[in-house]
Amino acid sequence: MHIYEQAQGPDHPDTAMALNNLAELYGAQGKYDHAELLYQRALKIREQVLGPEHLDTAQSLNNLALLYYSQGKHSQAEPLFNRALQIVEAALEREHPSLATILDNLAGLYEAQGKYAQAEPLYLRSLKIMEQALGPEHPDTAQSLNDLAGLYIAQGKYDQAEALHQRALQRMEKLLGPEHPYVAILRRNIAELQARAKASKKKHRGKRAKKTKKR
Repeated sequence: MHIYEQAQGPDHPDTAMALNNLAELYGAQGKYDHAELLYQRALKIREQVLGPEHLDTAQSLNNLALLYYSQGKHSQAEPLFNRALQIVEAALEREHPSLATILDNLAGLYEAQGKYAQAEPLYLRSLKIMEQALGPEHPDTAQSLNDLAGLYIAQGKYDQAEALHQRALQRMEKLLGPEHPYVAILRRNIAELQARAKASKKKHRGKRAKKTKKR
């Protein structure tokens, strides 16, 4: 870090990049306070040197938002995700994968807060971009399918979730082969989902039967 500061100066974009990378390391180690300070410093450099609408600024906003999100600081993460989204939407094509990534991050934040109605259109938009930009069989597209499925599971919409998992399974089997560990995970997820759906339907039938008896 000191090498970059001495060679390039404390406010150079390369210094911001080094700060960002070191912050990622601290974040992965659970040193959130250290990571936050470095992310904030990198963001300040990029805003001042590159401008508030630069894509690198959007990256810093997204990274800092992810750090807050990982700590459950949702109110601090949301405005940063939204700022990053506005920058990327203005700077990139509507089908760019970077846009899909931020949409997915913001959707995950809303899902974590139980704001399912706000999360769903973002997940759907992210999935559409991934399918168009990377193709239906790309691993990132499969991840988008799984993220949307997770939202439906959280709402008890098991049939919709299973349909998405099945799509992901078909694509990953074709891409990775039927014996790949990721394919095995998808199969297990589907089996667990089917069991939960069956249990939910049985419980629902039981409740209806009780109501009928009360009459």
